Amino acid sequence: MDNPMNMIETTAKTVDEAIELALRELNAERAEVEIDVLSRGKSGILGLGGEPAKVRVTKLDSANEVITIASEILDRLLLLTGVEAQAVLKQAQSEDAGGPVFNVDGDDSGLLIGRKGETLRSLQFMVNFLTSVRTDERPNIVVDVAGYQERRNRSLTALARNVAQRVANTGRSVTLEPMAPNERRIVHLALAENSNVVTESTGVGPSRQVVVRPKHEGQRAPSGRPPRYSGRKREDEPGSLDTPEE
Repeated sequence: MDNPMNMIETTAKTVDEAIELALRELNAERAEVEIDVLSRGKSGILGLGGEPAKVRVTKLDSANEVITIASEILDRLLLLTGVEAQAVLKQAQSEDAGGPVFNVDGDDSGLLIGRKGETLRSLQFMVNFLTSVRTDERPNIVVDVAGYQERRNRSLTALARNVAQRVANTGRSVTLEPMAPNERRIVHLALAENSNVVTESTGVGPSRQVVVRPKHEGQRAPSGRPPRYSGRKREDEPGSLDTPEE
């Protein structure tokens, strides 16, 4: 449990102002704290109905070289892009990736996401690469923009479970759209303990996809509908009722 003396919640007109107040209270730099935005606040109409922004800032027990360097690199990259956005450390260590998690937010932060998150993945790659060069470590840094990664992860998990149910019900494999390595990993993890299906990756490079297959090809889960067979062998099936595998 965090020491209450190292954690503070502050409110202000904007998130940035609330963070600055907390940093002064804790006598810390941004790279030395975790920042959780509890509320972005709202301005209201004619000064009525407005709410202040609120943040929780926790000072880390010890300095971390990877966090400090990654924070500097991320700030520099944002400055070079000319995007009006600011990065804060959300977690010192991600339970999934194992490295620190940064969240970037601001008026222009949407420009950093790109089509299907392509720009964001490039930004994350650059931060990891440049940090590894300076530290001789593999940092596994996660960079999020306005919570996009978190929302995308939840969406992929829900998609994986829905597809798994469909595969179990029909006994037919389903191939998902091409995904980045971190997104494929989310699908694999979401279905790792599913007793009805197995997952595998296929393809090369950007075209690599996840295939969700029945654990026992041609069979269905007891609660599902039986698969329909046309007598013809499909490419994603090892065989059919009329054409058993040799």
